[in-house]
Amino acid sequence: MPKIERAVPPYMQVVTHIRGQITSGELSPGDLIPPDRALAEEWGVSRATAQKAVTVLKAEGLVEATQGSGTRVRRAPALHHNGYDRAATVRRTGKIYAEGEYARITSASLQPAPADVADALGIAEGAPAIRRIRVTYGPGDVALSMSTSWLDGALAASAPALLETERIREGTWHYLENCVGRTAVHGQDRISVRLATAEEAELLSVTQPAPVKVTRTTLRDEDGVTLEYGVSVTEGRESIYDYAV
Repeated sequence: MPKIERAVPPYMQVVTHIRGQITSGELSPGDLIPPDRALAEEWGVSRATAQKAVTVLKAEGLVEATQGSGTRVRRAPALHHNGYDRAATVRRTGKIYAEGEYARITSASLQPAPADVADALGIAEGAPAIRRIRVTYGPGDVALSMSTSWLDGALAASAPALLETERIREGTWHYLENCVGRTAVHGQDRISVRLATAEEAELLSVTQPAPVKVTRTTLRDEDGVTLEYGVSVTEGRESIYDYAV
């Protein structure tokens, strides 16, 4: 039975719970969420509070009202896939992707590190860096995000699968832990908005000019050394994160 904690507004606790069910795949596209009357009873809140929670979920693009049948999870939910979301999904389900999602690695190669990548990884500009480009799809083969992961090129000798376009089944983080004994323990996301490049617009199937949200994720190991630097691009939509202060 869910329980209200007073540190966070009750309606946002309901939102966070249902959002988590959607991102983890517990609620699939097309599934009904409880009506506001049932939510109010389940959570022990007023009906107005339950209605406010559903309104927020609609504003985030996670659910939509369907005439005569209630409120359902969107068939192509506008989820923002960044390092925080990936880590949260792994903690909840042991899997990187939610139900109905899959990814394709479109490129995996050694490339000279651009200045921002070199700075993030702590290597010299132009030094070899592993670049992996991934496109994540949702139900209906809708492209949800495009991400580019960068890692120190020196890792290629011990972790050769990083240079292959076959998806690493156990996930990059677990693979690196097994191969080189380094574990990602801290992540930071920096989020900004800009217009899509031609390549991004093509991969995300959006028409230019199109705003996109860019998340730069830095993952560090136990020693504070950067393990992976990633740039994730999604169609420009609002993302909301809740936390106690």
